[in-house]
Amino acid sequence: MLYTKKGDEGTTKIFNCDQRISKSSAIAEALGSLDETNSFLGIVKAKLAERNITLFSVGPERAVDIIQEMQENLFIIQAEVAGAGKTIGEEKIREEEDLMSGIEKEIPPITSFIISGVTIESAELDFARTLVRQTERRVVKVKEEGLVKVSTNTLAYLNRLSSLLYALAVQAREHN
Repeated sequence: MLYTKKGDEGTTKIFNCDQRISKSSAIAEALGSLDETNSFLGIVKAKLAERNITLFSVGPERAVDIIQEMQENLFIIQAEVAGAGKTIGEEKIREEEDLMSGIEKEIPPITSFIISGVTIESAELDFARTLVRQTERRVVKVKEEGLVKVSTNTLAYLNRLSSLLYALAVQAREHN
């Protein structure tokens, strides 16, 4: 069934929760932001694949795989924020850091602010970065309000993810 009509009054039910919550609650806002970010990364991934774009020294297939992994990790974070008891492992943070280290070797030093939009790919990656920053703020709010236990790895992952997307945007601007 594609609809239940149960959300018509502005409430929703999340995993492992017997009662309904307001769609304007911090949890619903964080989950919506995670979903929005994941969906936009899907657009980025599809366009990279369609245009056969290479991101840094990896080919187009690896670029698509990197975005796919970001999406899978965001699903894990969605489950965590919904109370499912799943969390991002430290190895995912290290993977992001390793990717950024590789990109950093391939781009010139950043000495000034970069205005988005030199290439469509860089603009899309930059927009994805802003969505991750927004998502990070909303997940922090959930943690601060004590609504759900959010791991420090999750916050670190989101922080690195926005940095990684920035690095990818700079790289796409410089090399495509």
